[in-house]
Amino acid sequence: MPLQLIDVTSDRHELIEPAWLARAEVVHRQLRPQLPDDYAAAMRAVFADGAGMAIAADGDAVLGVAVHRAYRNTFAGHRFYVDDLVTDDTRRSTGVGQALLAHCEAIARRLGCVSFELDSGVQRARAHKFYFREGMTVTSFGFRKPL
Repeated sequence: MPLQLIDVTSDRHELIEPAWLARAEVVHRQLRPQLPDDYAAAMRAVFADGAGMAIAADGDAVLGVAVHRAYRNTFAGHRFYVDDLVTDDTRRSTGVGQALLAHCEAIARRLGCVSFELDSGVQRARAHKFYFREGMTVTSFGFRKPL
């Protein structure tokens, strides 16, 4: 069966595919194990703050998850930001991440965004090689201070 790309949320960040959201949890937790126990409620709160979600699937199996948002800021203007991009551990390097990234880029273009951005932890060397191969560049350092 060919890879399916499914928007779990609408452009208005409304959950339109709750069954796919439930199936996405296992893969999403591979990147974000710290997500609260009530995954659906946590993701609904993220969607309420302006995020969307797309998944890559094969049949009923979720192979990858992307959480994304479009917003404006003073530096980049109308930007598209990918919060999370994760491919199931068993399906890495099979085109799933590339398909999800392309799907997100198509959403960004449709929404009129002028930049496509994401952050990746400094320890994720394999992910960085993938992002460079997909034409992305390092543009800044990210800094954080816990509150």
